[in-house]
Amino acid sequence: MEPSTGIREFLTTRRARITPQQAGVVPDGGARRVPGLRREEVARLAGVSVEYYTRLERGRAGQVSETVLDAVSRALQLDDTERAHLFALAKPASPAQRRRPLGPQRVRPGLHRLLDTLGHVPAMIQGRRMDILAANRMARALFTDFEALPHRDRNLARYVFLDAHAPELFVDWERSAGSCIAHLHWYAGRNPHDPQLTDLIGELSLRSPRFRHLWGNPDVVCHSMGTERFHHPLVGDLALDYEVLDVSGAPDQTLVVYTPEPASPSAEALSLLGSWTGDTATDARGHASSSPRPTSS
Repeated sequence: MEPSTGIREFLTTRRARITPQQAGVVPDGGARRVPGLRREEVARLAGVSVEYYTRLERGRAGQVSETVLDAVSRALQLDDTERAHLFALAKPASPAQRRRPLGPQRVRPGLHRLLDTLGHVPAMIQGRRMDILAANRMARALFTDFEALPHRDRNLARYVFLDAHAPELFVDWERSAGSCIAHLHWYAGRNPHDPQLTDLIGELSLRSPRFRHLWGNPDVVCHSMGTERFHHPLVGDLALDYEVLDVSGAPDQTLVVYTPEPASPSAEALSLLGSWTGDTATDARGHASSSPRPTSS
């Protein structure tokens, strides 16, 4: 995704969602041709010229100071994640950065052991682009046996949009799919020249009409916690809280752990799922597998 396209879509939609009343702007009484704020109103709120804000929105402002970006963030009432995304979009990559390929991601042996220690709940190591770098048996039982897939297919967004069983597993599939889109936008703002991201977006756009439609929404999100509801074909309904934790010493890797409320029906269902998986990986369709662990992606 070209940075100029990303910042244009992001800023346009951010100002479209804010009414003059929400921004404290007194309407001039004339007919408004655009939803939300006009460019000149954002520029006035941010304390910059209309011409400069227009260049910024079009991705043509060159080096933008943090002071200006802070002012625009306040004018558009961006939250912390959106503000960080704006800073990432406005920071042009150097030619060296655009040429530098991202190396493979490797999961430390200690992290594999940690996943095994968490064997009673689903846990995964997630990398760039929502790649699944490692998953314990309970994660493979809940979702699918990622470790049995080719390396390039071990990706949560691919699973959500391309696996025929994903809409059955996620109770609110539309919300989960939207979260994947928002996370990929967040990642794209930081790595706009990642060729594997370009390939992923191209593949999903080609193969999933729903992805093509949702990708036009430039919302961004970087979830650190939440609740996901599932309907598993073997054990029925589960409501699981998830925590996303940065892995120390491993850039772009996070530990994602799903846990049920103690003594709840979800805890009982998860325990039953665990008793059925035993020492082998059983995916969400009940297929057993015992694939070797991946070490890179």
